[in-house]
Amino acid sequence: MNRIAGQFTSLESIGANYQKQRNISNQSIPASQDTFQKVLLEKQKKCDSDGVMFSKHANQRLQSRNMNLSQEQLERLNAGVEQAREKNIRESLILVDNMSFIVNVTNNTVVTALNGEDEQNVFTNIDGAVIS
Repeated sequence: MNRIAGQFTSLESIGANYQKQRNISNQSIPASQDTFQKVLLEKQKKCDSDGVMFSKHANQRLQSRNMNLSQEQLERLNAGVEQAREKNIRESLILVDNMSFIVNVTNNTVVTALNGEDEQNVFTNIDGAVIS
């Protein structure tokens, strides 16, 4: 290192050492970041093509409220999520027949579910609604 006045190191020397160490550490990291990015994109595409996922909470609500979705209702729910996505809605209320679903559109995940018999009819923290 270049010593200035016997006790200080020049900024150029510090910068050069930092750059050298950074180049060495970058070389030792495998190109797994590209692989991770590919896997992440594939998983996202799979979720998009498979339709919505149901959170643990939503599954519990479906079971406790004895709600069963037919294939046609599930397709309508997925269509509603797509409509919400096209309108750039992030948190949406999707209405299918007498059932209500709060969906995180960004994550393609049903957060909770209600049926028409529930007395609760106030929905918060949503930025759009779709009747499907």
